[in-house]
Amino acid sequence: MSSGAVGRRFPLFGLALQRRRRMLLGLVLGMIVFEALIVVITGAVPPTDLFGAGRTPPDAFKAFSGSNGDVSIASYAGLLGAGLTHPFWIALQLTAIGSLGAAAVAADVESGTIELLMTRPVSRRRLLAERTAALAAVSVLLNAAATATLALGVALSPDLRAAVPVGGVLAAGLLGCGFTLCLTGPVLAVSAAGRRRASVVGATVVLGAVGFALNFVALAWEPAAPLRYLSPFHYYTPGDALAHGAVPWDSLAVLSAVGLTGLAAAFVLLERRDLAA
Repeated sequence: MSSGAVGRRFPLFGLALQRRRRMLLGLVLGMIVFEALIVVITGAVPPTDLFGAGRTPPDAFKAFSGSNGDVSIASYAGLLGAGLTHPFWIALQLTAIGSLGAAAVAADVESGTIELLMTRPVSRRRLLAERTAALAAVSVLLNAAATATLALGVALSPDLRAAVPVGGVLAAGLLGCGFTLCLTGPVLAVSAAGRRRASVVGATVVLGAVGFALNFVALAWEPAAPLRYLSPFHYYTPGDALAHGAVPWDSLAVLSAVGLTGLAAAFVLLERRDLAA
């Protein structure tokens, strides 16, 4: 099915992507360039040289490599994992989630266009479903861009290929999709219940940026260790996936469960709310 046919059959899906095509192009290109830079840096300088030979980075640095286990940032898998948990990577993902999440419902309520939209033969469920599909497509595209760039870099570098299995890169990419799903569900629930773009953007920042900070503190400070279970970054561990070449299915299940629960709540909230109030 061509893109034009998709746009005609699912107009809200196509319109959501068409309106933000320049932003989406910038996000994808930014992701590719950034991950390529990470690959170049990782392949050019041995990880131990970056941190000093014989020195072991503190456990809190595992937050930057995307690991809860034995993967140090002073390793090839750790440095590549850092490219998938870097603030720039997080910012790109949050920009997509916050922008399209706010546009799902809250932006139309704030601007007053939701009532006009509801006069058309479009159900609330279809409205949310198509706009959710647009957000999911963008999230998958961003993770695919990062995964493909890393996979190409690993395949072209003998040192990286010996240390990081290509299957690990694919596992990290799948885990990235689970991470974005984990954030997307609750963000859409806020959009379905809210009246302001700012509330959706705020929820996106809290789940992403604050979630990362919470995981870092939990790894750095022993009394706060139990708090790590509240952060999506405790379950999003691309460094471990890269090193071991396998998907951590238990973590992926938690991320997916949170996302799907939030998505289900979004549909319920939208069905029950008074859009005219």
